[in-house]
Amino acid sequence: VQLQASGGGLVQPGGSLTLSCTASGFTLDGVSVAWFRQAPGKEREGVSCIGSSDDSVYYRNTVKGRFTISRDKAKNTVNLQMNRLKSEDTAVYYCAFNGRVVSGCSTDPHGQDAWGKGTLVTVSS
Repeated sequence: VQLQASGGGLVQPGGSLTLSCTASGFTLDGVSVAWFRQAPGKEREGVSCIGSSDDSVYYRNTVKGRFTISRDKAKNTVNLQMNRLKSEDTAVYYCAFNGRVVSGCSTDPHGQDAWGKGTLVTVSS
Protein backbone atom coordinates (compact mmCIF):
# COMPACT_ATOMS: atom_id res chain seq x y z
CA VAL A 1 0.00 0.00 0.00
CA GLN A 2 1.62 3.19 -1.14
CA LEU A 3 0.49 6.71 -1.91
CA GLN A 4 2.46 9.29 -3.82
CA ALA A 5 1.65 12.98 -4.05
CA SER A 6 3.09 14.88 -7.01
CA GLY A 7 2.66 18.05 -9.00
CA GLY A 8 4.00 20.65 -6.63
CA GLY A 9 6.23 23.50 -7.68
CA LEU A 10 6.79 27.22 -7.75
CA VAL A 11 3.97 29.35 -9.10
CA GLN A 12 3.19 33.05 -9.08
CA PRO A 13 0.22 34.41 -7.16
CA GLY A 14 -2.91 33.94 -9.23
CA GLY A 15 -1.47 30.92 -10.99
CA SER A 16 -2.59 27.30 -11.05
CA LEU A 17 -1.24 23.86 -10.20
CA THR A 18 -2.71 20.39 -10.26
CA LEU A 19 -1.63 17.93 -7.60
CA SER A 20 -2.06 14.19 -8.07
CA CYS A 21 -2.33 11.46 -5.47
CA THR A 22 -1.50 8.10 -7.00
CA ALA A 23 -2.02 4.77 -5.28
CA SER A 24 -0.15 1.55 -5.85
CA GLY A 25 -1.08 -1.80 -4.46
CA PHE A 26 -4.72 -0.91 -3.90
CA THR A 27 -7.56 1.06 -5.44
CA LEU A 28 -8.61 4.53 -4.37
CA ASP A 29 -12.07 3.89 -5.77
CA GLY A 30 -14.55 3.68 -2.92
CA VAL A 31 -12.36 5.13 -0.18
CA SER A 32 -12.23 8.56 1.36
CA VAL A 33 -9.22 10.47 0.02
CA ALA A 34 -8.10 13.74 1.52
CA TRP A 35 -5.55 16.42 0.82
CA PHE A 36 -3.77 18.12 3.72
CA ARG A 37 -1.16 20.82 3.88
CA GLN A 38 1.38 21.98 6.38
CA ALA A 39 3.01 25.36 6.24
CA PRO A 40 6.27 26.08 8.13
CA GLY A 41 5.56 26.48 11.82
CA LYS A 42 1.91 25.54 11.48
CA GLU A 43 -0.14 22.43 12.14
CA ARG A 44 -1.22 20.13 9.37
CA GLU A 45 -4.69 21.07 8.14
CA GLY A 46 -7.27 19.37 5.98
CA VAL A 47 -7.78 21.09 2.66
CA SER A 48 -10.26 18.93 0.80
CA CYS A 49 -11.59 15.40 0.61
CA ILE A 50 -13.72 13.25 -1.69
CA GLY A 51 -16.26 10.76 -0.46
CA SER A 52 -15.95 7.01 -0.27
CA SER A 53 -19.27 5.99 -1.75
CA ASP A 54 -20.80 9.00 -3.44
CA ASP A 55 -17.82 11.19 -4.34
CA SER A 56 -19.24 13.94 -2.16
CA VAL A 57 -16.64 16.65 -1.64
CA TYR A 58 -15.51 18.95 1.14
CA TYR A 59 -13.34 22.06 1.01
CA ARG A 60 -12.04 24.21 3.82
CA ASN A 61 -13.45 27.72 3.57
CA THR A 62 -10.19 29.36 2.53
CA VAL A 63 -9.98 27.28 -0.68
CA LYS A 64 -13.65 27.07 -1.66
CA GLY A 65 -14.20 28.29 -5.19
CA ARG A 66 -10.50 28.00 -6.01
CA PHE A 67 -9.66 24.31 -5.50
CA THR A 68 -11.39 21.31 -7.09
CA ILE A 69 -10.89 17.69 -6.03
CA SER A 70 -11.70 14.84 -8.39
CA ARG A 71 -11.10 11.15 -9.01
CA ASP A 72 -9.53 9.66 -12.11
CA LYS A 73 -10.53 6.04 -11.75
CA ALA A 74 -8.65 4.95 -14.87
CA LYS A 75 -5.38 6.25 -13.44
CA ASN A 76 -6.19 5.35 -9.81
CA THR A 77 -5.52 8.92 -8.76
CA VAL A 78 -7.23 11.75 -6.93
CA ASN A 79 -6.37 15.17 -8.25
CA LEU A 80 -6.49 18.59 -6.62
CA GLN A 81 -6.81 21.40 -9.14
CA MET A 82 -5.69 24.62 -7.49
CA ASN A 83 -6.53 27.92 -9.16
CA ARG A 84 -6.01 31.57 -8.16
CA LEU A 85 -3.25 30.53 -5.81
CA LYS A 86 -2.26 32.84 -2.98
CA SER A 87 0.93 33.17 -0.96
CA GLU A 88 -0.90 31.69 2.01
CA ASP A 89 -1.39 28.47 0.02
CA THR A 90 2.35 27.84 0.28
CA ALA A 91 2.86 24.56 2.11
CA VAL A 92 3.82 20.93 1.75
CA TYR A 93 0.75 19.11 0.48
CA TYR A 94 0.00 15.53 1.47
CA CYS A 95 -2.65 13.06 0.43
CA ALA A 96 -4.08 10.33 2.62
CA PHE A 97 -6.87 7.82 2.59
CA ASN A 98 -9.31 6.39 5.10
CA GLY A 99 -10.73 3.02 4.16
CA ARG A 100 -13.12 2.93 7.12
CA VAL A 101 -15.37 5.83 6.12
CA VAL A 102 -18.65 4.37 4.93
CA SER A 103 -20.23 7.57 3.71
CA GLY A 104 -18.75 10.97 2.99
CA CYS A 105 -15.08 11.71 3.58
CA SER A 106 -12.70 12.62 6.37
CA THR A 107 -10.07 15.31 6.89
CA ASP A 108 -9.24 14.19 10.41
CA PRO A 109 -5.44 13.96 10.30
CA HIS A 110 -5.48 11.40 13.11
CA GLY A 111 -7.91 9.08 11.34
CA GLN A 112 -6.13 8.35 8.08
CA ASP A 113 -4.90 4.87 7.22
CA ALA A 114 -1.93 5.83 5.08
CA TRP A 115 -0.13 8.95 3.91
CA GLY A 116 1.83 9.80 0.83
CA LYS A 117 5.06 11.77 0.93
CA GLY A 118 4.36 15.43 0.52
CA THR A 119 4.86 17.70 -2.43
CA LEU A 120 5.92 21.30 -1.94
CA VAL A 121 3.81 24.13 -3.33
CA THR A 122 5.40 27.57 -3.25
CA VAL A 123 3.35 30.58 -4.29
CA SER A 124 5.62 33.55 -4.74
CA SER A 125 6.44 36.29 -7.18
